[in-house]
Amino acid sequence: MSINIGNIELENNVILAPMSGVTDAPFRRLVKSFGAALVISEMLASKAMIYKTKTSTKKAGCEAEQYPMAVQLAGCEPDVMAEAAKLNEDIGANIIDINYGCPVKKVVNGHAGSAMMQDEKKAAEVLEATVKAVKIPVTLKMRTGWDDENRNAPNLARIAEECGIKMITVHGRTRCQFYKGKSDWSFISKVKEQVNIPVIANGDITSLSAAKECLKQSNADGVMIGRGVYGKPWFVNQAAHFLKTGEELPEPELGEQMNILLSHYEAMMEHYGIEAGIRMARKHVGWYSAGLHGSAEFRHNAMRESTPSKVKSLIKEFYLPLIGSVDIL
Repeated sequence: MSINIGNIELENNVILAPMSGVTDAPFRRLVKSFGAALVISEMLASKAMIYKTKTSTKKAGCEAEQYPMAVQLAGCEPDVMAEAAKLNEDIGANIIDINYGCPVKKVVNGHAGSAMMQDEKKAAEVLEATVKAVKIPVTLKMRTGWDDENRNAPNLARIAEECGIKMITVHGRTRCQFYKGKSDWSFISKVKEQVNIPVIANGDITSLSAAKECLKQSNADGVMIGRGVYGKPWFVNQAAHFLKTGEELPEPELGEQMNILLSHYEAMMEHYGIEAGIRMARKHVGWYSAGLHGSAEFRHNAMRESTPSKVKSLIKEFYLPLIGSVDIL
C-alpha cells in the first residue's frame, strides 16, 4: 500500500520512527537500504537548529540516499519553528515532522513535545506557521492525549489537517503513560475517522503479528516502527513484505548479520569520530547480539574496549564460531 505525503509517494507503508540517540544518519541510511518507506531524524530543538549547533546539524544530516527523509522539530514558538523548518528545507530535508508526542520532562517543561497537546490554539499556531514557511510537506507526530481524561488526538488531528498538515502519526499512549502499559491501537481509529490525510499508527510494533494487528485495530494507513528495529534494521523490510503479501521473510543468516553490524559500526566511526563513535555504537552492538549464545560475555568485553579495531575483532570472534565459514567485510 502506497502513501502520499503531499507530492511525495512512499513505496510502502512502513516508516522508521524518530528515536533520540538511535536514528542518526548511519542508522537511517542502513534502515532505508532495507526498504523503509520513510526515515525520520532524531528530534531537533527548533532553537538549536536556528543557532546551527554542531550537534543539531549533524542530527539533521540530509542525504540523497535517505530520500525521502523527514527532519523532526520540537518547539512551541511559531516564528522559531517556522525559521527552523525553512533552514532544514534549505539544506535538503524532504519533509518536516513536528513533534507533539515527546513525553520527556525536559522537553515538556519547555512547553514542547506532548505539552503542546494541552493547548490546541497554540498548537494550531505552530502548525500553521510551519506549513506556511516551507514548500515541502509538513507532518505531525503526537500521542493520544495528555492523560486518560484528555485524549484529544482526534480533535487535534482535525485541526492539523485544516492547518495544512499532510500526514499524522499517533503513538497509542498518553503523555502520562510515557512508555508504560500497552499502546492503544484501537483509539487511533478515532483519529483516522476525523481526517482525510494518511494516519500512521505507532507503539509496540515489535513483531510481524503486532504490525498486522495494529493496522487491523487502528484502521491506519501504515505503521511506524521504533524499538522493533533495535539490532534488526532489516525488520522494516520483513514488516512491509508481510503486510503486503502475508509471507514471513526469514531473518538474515548470521554471517550476513555480522557483516551488517561491522558495516554499521564502521559507518558510526566515520560519522562521529573514534571517541564518540565507540560510545554511541555500544548500544547497537548489544542489540545485534542479544539472544545469541554467549552474548552476555561478548557484550561485557565489547563495552570495555576503546579501540575500534579491537571491537571489530571481538565481533568476528563472537560470530564466527556460530556461523562457520563466511566472507567477512
